[in-house]
Amino acid sequence: MPREGVTLQAQASRTANTRLSARALRQELAGTLFQTGPFIVRIETPFSELRERLAWCYGHNPALAPDSLVQFQIRIDRGSWLRGGIAPQAVFRFENSTPFQPFPRNHAFPLMEWGLNWCIANRAHQFLMLHSAVVERDGRALILPATPGSGKSTLAAALALVGWRLLSDEFGLVDYQTGLLHPLPRAVPLKNASIDLIRRFAPMAAIGPTYARTRKGDVAHMQPPLESLQRQHETARPACIVFPRFVRDSPVRLKQQQESLAFTRLAHNSFNYRLLGAVAFTQLGALVQHSRCYDLQYGRLEDVIPALQRLMQSAAA
Repeated sequence: MPREGVTLQAQASRTANTRLSARALRQELAGTLFQTGPFIVRIETPFSELRERLAWCYGHNPALAPDSLVQFQIRIDRGSWLRGGIAPQAVFRFENSTPFQPFPRNHAFPLMEWGLNWCIANRAHQFLMLHSAVVERDGRALILPATPGSGKSTLAAALALVGWRLLSDEFGLVDYQTGLLHPLPRAVPLKNASIDLIRRFAPMAAIGPTYARTRKGDVAHMQPPLESLQRQHETARPACIVFPRFVRDSPVRLKQQQESLAFTRLAHNSFNYRLLGAVAFTQLGALVQHSRCYDLQYGRLEDVIPALQRLMQSAAA
């Protein structure tokens, strides 16, 4: 009798595990479907922890029909089984290609975010794409173009946490026809010292786990604000272009930039300026002509945010 009970219990356990495996397989094949601005993205992965992180970050996005037209279909897969037991890996796949070396499995979420950036930068040529953060207030957009390490993502995160609408921390998507900026609200990657800086600045900020020693240092992602997700179909008109640079303990220094220099700097900060040719030249010229352009140096978020608020108010006058 005890042996029969053990056998029945084992069979029940195997049945439950089979059902669990089948459910996990269905979730994996269905993928995580979400919209970010003008793009619909599907992420397929066998990693339950990645699906949970995607739900945390993009679960408040508007619901989509399962048969929605997907622009970017991505798979974050397991690496080689030979290394699986020693150092599990995550592999980024897009259109049957693997453009990056494998990441550690516990870095699957930053791999997905960086990989999606790569997809957009290489495919979304229906826009002039600037390498910039973009935020909006009262219908007017502040464009923050900068090279990596200049603090644009940190500044965009701080502005979003005090009431500005986050369009993007990475892409300024300029519409050819209208000159308007399209939102692309995504997780904001905070790197190294910026993680604690934003946590001190806004203790209520929704910041995920820190991924230590990634290829870009320690990284933690700030959840995009709910209002930014809810308004991701609303374009914004450019008002100011500010080239930011963080210098520790520096006072705020805003200096107006000549249009010709701003044009050149924007062209160098574009993902597809050369590819688009005359279209990009015309659109970039109009963008600079109709915006106020400044160079910015700052050392404290508490000082630079009021300065930018005053700048945008003066631009509206």
